[in-house]
Amino acid sequence: MPLSDVFTIASRLLHAAILLFLAALQPSLALGEKPLQPTADSRPRIVAFGDSLTSGLGVAAEEAYPAQLQRLLDGAGFRYRVINAGVSGDTTAGGLRRVTWALNSKPTLVIVELGGNDGLRGLSLAETKRNLERIIEQFQRASVTVVLAGMKLPPNYGVEYTKAFEGIYPALAQQYRLKLIPFFLDGIAGSTELNQADGIHPTAEGYRIIVGKIFETVRPLLRKEN
Repeated sequence: MPLSDVFTIASRLLHAAILLFLAALQPSLALGEKPLQPTADSRPRIVAFGDSLTSGLGVAAEEAYPAQLQRLLDGAGFRYRVINAGVSGDTTAGGLRRVTWALNSKPTLVIVELGGNDGLRGLSLAETKRNLERIIEQFQRASVTVVLAGMKLPPNYGVEYTKAFEGIYPALAQQYRLKLIPFFLDGIAGSTELNQADGIHPTAEGYRIIVGKIFETVRPLLRKEN
């Protein structure tokens, strides 16, 4: 192969790698190029708003929890459209920047699953709580029902930090009178069969279990006739 062709291929690969790196650093900006928009679908909308646990990192799109929740709702006779608004790597700060984007879809209900990346990075708990407060407040001001998903951390982050982190979610649920999923990964965390090789993200079967619990939480908030 001529040397000029080698340089051309290397240049293209480097350019692609840079674009992927920038997208990973700024996921909300990448999403901002394709804002959520209402469609002709008249069903009320449920927005699954979170990080990689919501987006379904590592599983097929139809096995991520929003898609599985859609099928469960359809089968149970609930006419709602579930929108996957999960962004891998997102923190509560990133989520806060995306609220307006999520509101473009005119949701009736939003399931907020955020904070895990804050905790894993050891970020300020006060800032995490404040970001979640602002996310909740913005949705509620738009008359959107908020369901909050709680998170927990591995014990190696220290008893004081992990206990305070876990306490954020029930405190917010009480403060804003929200339906609370106490622990999003309940029954999944620590299972080698229900998690992918990274030990963090659920398998398709793991998501099936999660969706069953989400459904039981949101069911009293839904109407069958829309």
